[in-house]
Amino acid sequence: MRWGTTTFFIAIGCFTFVGCSSSNSLPPWVELIQRVPFQTIRVNDHRIVYLDVGKGKPVILIHGFSGSMWQWENQYSSLAQTHRVLIPDLLGSGLSDKPEAVYSPEHLVKFFHDFMDSLEIEQATLIGNSMGAGLAMAMALDYPDRVDQLVLISGFPAQIKSSVASPQYRRFLYHRPPLWLATIGNQMAGRGTTERLLKELVHQPALISTSVIERSFHNRQRGNVLTPLYSLLDHMDSWEGGYGQRLADISHPTLLVWGDHDRVFPLEIGKQVKNLLPQAEWHIIPEAGHLPQWEQPQVVNPLILSFLEKAL
Repeated sequence: MRWGTTTFFIAIGCFTFVGCSSSNSLPPWVELIQRVPFQTIRVNDHRIVYLDVGKGKPVILIHGFSGSMWQWENQYSSLAQTHRVLIPDLLGSGLSDKPEAVYSPEHLVKFFHDFMDSLEIEQATLIGNSMGAGLAMAMALDYPDRVDQLVLISGFPAQIKSSVASPQYRRFLYHRPPLWLATIGNQMAGRGTTERLLKELVHQPALISTSVIERSFHNRQRGNVLTPLYSLLDHMDSWEGGYGQRLADISHPTLLVWGDHDRVFPLEIGKQVKNLLPQAEWHIIPEAGHLPQWEQPQVVNPLILSFLEKAL
């Protein structure tokens, strides 16, 4: 198998939005728009880092593949005006622990269930982006009583591999290099690689400022998340053969949001998800890519707040 220069760096490029650490020491805050203190909790003997702000009915914001809590930096303060907002770095991501484990959909769903139990949250609205939307959907299927409502942003299709349109991400799916080689590449990749991957996720290049690139670059250097990421990819068929076949069984009130310039899961994929969820309220976000909540918060936040208010 051959790996060209571009493919080699794409293999480590999914760290663009990751805030990660594999050591026992943590910074005193998470870098969002502002420096925000975070909380930690032990779940099944693993340290999970999360934000917990506001009061009211709980809302949990779930980042996507290789992501971290800062993907929600434009939402937490707005939603916290009326709700208790929790934003975890999932197991294997961000500042949370990254044990060598099987990162299958079933494992992540059970761990998320245990995370809610650890915080004594009986029921919550789950808001997920991309793979985080998939986790929210899986929770609604396996533990329907624990989910109040769903907000699904840029995800999640029943068939992942055939839905990814970005040539760079498709190469990562099908032609990623061995773990040891990708680990070396992650240490070697510079800010240019970070910028290129940001441009795959964000439609408006003007938003990819020097400070955003710098933050993303340093986040990628803080620890090694390759093992969890590779394990997630190795268990993708488990989603497609299991949860993906059951999406039409979801009956929870659902808000479905999609960027009109999503290069990872194009708008046509969003329409397919909508067809599986006929009860969903559907909104297309103009001038937005795969992270519309980060790119167009002035459009997305009112939609989420209006949706949440219906359940108050």
